Amino acid sequence: MQTLAEGLRLPTNGLDYAILAIYFVVVLGIGFAARASVKTSLDFFLSGRSLPAWVTGLAFVAANLGATEILGMAATGAQYGVAVVHWYWIGAIPAMVFLGLVMMPFYYRSKVRSVPEFLLQRFDKSAHLLSSILFAFAAILIAGVNLYALSIVVEALLGWPQWVAIVVAGLFVLVYITIGGLSSAIYNEVLQFFVILAALIPITVLGLKRVGGWDAMSDSLTKQHGGDFMTAWGGTGIGDANPLGANWLTIILGLGFVLSFGYWTTNFAEVQRALSAKNLSAAKRTPLIAAFPKIFIVFAVMIPGLVAAVIVPQIGTPDSDLTYNDAIPLLMQELLPNGVLGIAVTGLLAAFMAGMAANVSSFNTVFTTDIWQRYVVKGKPDTYYLKFGRLITAVGVLASIGTAFIAASFSNIMSYLQTLFSFFNVPMFVVFIIGMFWKRASMKSGVWGLIAGTGAAMVNYFWIYKGGVIDIPSDQGANFVSAIVGFVAGAVVMVVVTLFTAPKPEAELAGLVYGTESPDPDEAPDEADGAWYRRPALLGWGAIVLAAACYIPYSF
Repeated sequence: MQTLAEGLRLPTNGLDYAILAIYFVVVLGIGFAARASVKTSLDFFLSGRSLPAWVTGLAFVAANLGATEILGMAATGAQYGVAVVHWYWIGAIPAMVFLGLVMMPFYYRSKVRSVPEFLLQRFDKSAHLLSSILFAFAAILIAGVNLYALSIVVEALLGWPQWVAIVVAGLFVLVYITIGGLSSAIYNEVLQFFVILAALIPITVLGLKRVGGWDAMSDSLTKQHGGDFMTAWGGTGIGDANPLGANWLTIILGLGFVLSFGYWTTNFAEVQRALSAKNLSAAKRTPLIAAFPKIFIVFAVMIPGLVAAVIVPQIGTPDSDLTYNDAIPLLMQELLPNGVLGIAVTGLLAAFMAGMAANVSSFNTVFTTDIWQRYVVKGKPDTYYLKFGRLITAVGVLASIGTAFIAASFSNIMSYLQTLFSFFNVPMFVVFIIGMFWKRASMKSGVWGLIAGTGAAMVNYFWIYKGGVIDIPSDQGANFVSAIVGFVAGAVVMVVVTLFTAPKPEAELAGLVYGTESPDPDEAPDEADGAWYRRPALLGWGAIVLAAACYIPYSF
C-alpha cells in the first residue's frame, strides 16, 4: 500500500481544528438549507433544473477539482515537470468548449436526466443498460479513490486512523447529499472551490519564495532532470525520450482528443452540473465559465509539485521515503503557520469531499433513474424514487469505502484515474460522437461499440503494456495509447455492425443527431442572456485562445 511518509505529521493546534469544525458546520448547514427545495425526484437529482450559470459553472470546475486532482497533478508535476500543463490546456479546455457549444444543446433539449439516458434515446436498451452499469461502476471506483487518498493524507498529517478519516468524511458527504440532493452538493462545491483556492494559493506563493522564485527553481530542476523537464513540448518528437514517456502524437490524440473529450463530454459527474442549469443558455455556459478558472488552476497544482522536486530531489525514487503524492503535504508541513495550516487542511478535505460528492451524486442518479426505475421497479410514484435515491446514496458511500484501496498500488493516483478514464469514458465517447454525427449508426452498434472499446483498452493496458509485449516508458504514456486503441476499436466495430444491422428510424432521431431539429421548441431565454459577454461562442473561443497563448512561454 502506498502511504504518505510518517515524517509528514503536521503541527496542528486548536485554531486549525476550530477552522475545520466551522467548515463542517457550514457544509451541513447548506445541506439542511437545500432540503427545503427538494420536493420531487427531479429536484433531488437535477436541482429542478433551476440554478444560474455562475453557480453551475463553479460547481462544474469544483467537481473536477477533487483531492485526487490536487494531489495527483502535484505528483504529476513532481514526476514529469511542466508537461502537466497538457492535462489542462490541451487535455481539458477544447473538450469543455466542445461540450458547451456542441453537445449541451443535445443533452438539454432531449430533457434526459443522465448521460446513459441519452444513449437510450439514440440507440436502444442494450446500449443504455450497459453504459449505465459501466458508469455506475466507474463512479464508485473514482469515489473510492477520493476516500483512499483522504484516509492516507489525514492519517499522516493529523494522526487520525484511516478508518476514522474514511467514516467521518463519508458520513458528511452522505448526510448533506441525502438531505439536500444535488443542490446541496452543488452549493457546497461552490464553497469548496473558494476554500480549495484559499489552501492552494499560500502553498504556491510560499513554495516559490522558498526555492528563490521561478528562475531559480527552473535552473535547479533543469540541472537535475534536463532541459525538457521545464518545457511543455521539449523532447516529444516521435522516438525521442522525455520525462512523460509520450510523444506529441500520443499527447494530442490520446490526451488532447480521446481521453479529454471522453472525460469532459460523457462523464456524468460533470455533465450533471450543466443539466441542473435553469435554461439552455445557462447549460451551454456552464462548462465555458468553468474553463477560465481551469486554465489557471494548473499553476496552483503544478508549482507545488515542482517546488517539492527541488526541496527533495529524490522524491518518488527508492532513495527517498516520499512518494510523488507527498508533494502537497510536504509543503504544508514545511511552509504553513498555524491558522493558515488549518485553512490548508480544510481545503484539502473540501477537495476530497467535492470529488467524492460529485461521483456519489451522479451514481445515485444513474442507478435510480437508469437502472432501478427503468428495469427493476417500474411505474412507482415519484415519491418512491425520491426515497430510493436517498437510500442508494448510502449504498454508494459504503461501496466507495470498499473500493478505496484498489488505488493503493499506484504511487501516482492520477495515473490510476487516467487508467479508469481510458477504460470507461473513452468507449462511451466514441459511441456518443458517432451516434451524434452519423444518422446511419444502427441501434445495435452502440452496445457493441461500448464492448469493443472497453475490451480493447483493457487488453492494451493489462496484456500489451503490463505484460511487456510493447515497451511503453510510463503508466501515463500507456494510458494515452490505451485511450487511442479503445477509441479506434470502438469506432471500427460500430461501423462494421452498422453495415449489417438496421438503423434507427429517422423520425426517432429528431434532436438527437447533428443536423436534425428537436421536436420540442426551445424555451425562451432570459433577457439578460442576450448580453455580449454571455454569448457562448465568445466565451468558448476566448477560452481556447487564452489556453493556446498560455503555452507560448513553456514551448521553447
